[in-house]
Amino acid sequence: MRAENYQQINHPPSHAFELNFGPNHPGIEGNYALQVQVEGDTVVQARADGGYLHRGFEKLMEQRLWIQNIALVPRICVPDPSPMEVCYSMAVEQIAGIEVPERAQWIRVMQLELSRIAAHLFTFGGHAATTGMYSPMFWGVADRDLILDLFEEFTGGRIYSIYNLPGGVRRELPEGFLQRVTDTLDYIESRLPDYDDLFFKNRVFIKRAKGVGVTEQAMALEYGVTGPNLRAAGLPFDVRRDDPYLVYEQLEFEVPTEEAGDAWARTLVRRSELIESIRIVRQVVAALPDIGGPLRTPIPNPLAWRVPAGESYARVESSKGELAYYVVSDGSEKPWRVHVRGPSSMHAVQVLEELVKGGRIEDVAQTMFSLDACPPEVDR
Repeated sequence: MRAENYQQINHPPSHAFELNFGPNHPGIEGNYALQVQVEGDTVVQARADGGYLHRGFEKLMEQRLWIQNIALVPRICVPDPSPMEVCYSMAVEQIAGIEVPERAQWIRVMQLELSRIAAHLFTFGGHAATTGMYSPMFWGVADRDLILDLFEEFTGGRIYSIYNLPGGVRRELPEGFLQRVTDTLDYIESRLPDYDDLFFKNRVFIKRAKGVGVTEQAMALEYGVTGPNLRAAGLPFDVRRDDPYLVYEQLEFEVPTEEAGDAWARTLVRRSELIESIRIVRQVVAALPDIGGPLRTPIPNPLAWRVPAGESYARVESSKGELAYYVVSDGSEKPWRVHVRGPSSMHAVQVLEELVKGGRIEDVAQTMFSLDACPPEVDR
């Protein structure tokens, strides 16, 4: 237990009592905890209590060779690991002045968007369960597994792909793979009406989610909210469109927004994003057969590679929001400094603590799930 929490927990106001969500409570998103003071059914104060997944990722990366970190970074956000390895690779490529072949850029986009689809399906299920709906949870996990099947086929890894590396990607797509991607997307699209009937349009869920955990635009900007949580407050910022990377400039997609800024709006934005990600992947599938060339730019022996001295800041749009890596090289075989700018660090601490205050006990869990935070990213 953190020292600053000790006095608060052991000396609460006489009219309030303490209630712990997590770190193993099913109403919390992963190995994380939220300590709340309640008066009756109302939350009057909250404090995030992380650290249960702390592995010191950033410092570990400074002790490993540049290439070894590719196997480490996906663990910073397990539900959506692909942006981690792509963003880290982009940061190293900036310092080393490496140009990624066009075919590899298109494949990276496909990987990123498939990862976004899988992450959103996972989130839908978890969010539904916080309001007592368990069928959408089972559906979300099962349908996500179909995306993981694709990852296993073309990267060799089901969860941690370890497929990208500075300079490009590791290997070519298997024969017939693009057709299997199309078939999977067709199936997921066919499932959306069922998700609508059971979850998104469910009167119980709408009543529970509307007006809960409201993030207004001013607060979103002040707290540094990004991603779907920002767009649910009516601000259409998306790194893929506003600061394009890879080949996103060549792709057509919308940036969905809502205005209410509550748990309901955040869920609707993610549903719309899933549709847009399917649209993006279909464009990649259509374009890839005509894009030849190499998969990666050769790099020196990775076990003795000394990246030139310099610094870089690379950012991407993950399913959780804006993800960035600040990397500094001193010209040695390892990074000198690495800092991960993860969206969950703000969403799961300051924003979550603020949004649950004044709400009811039963809304704490769904407020957190609607923010879609990644606990290991907070504890990095």
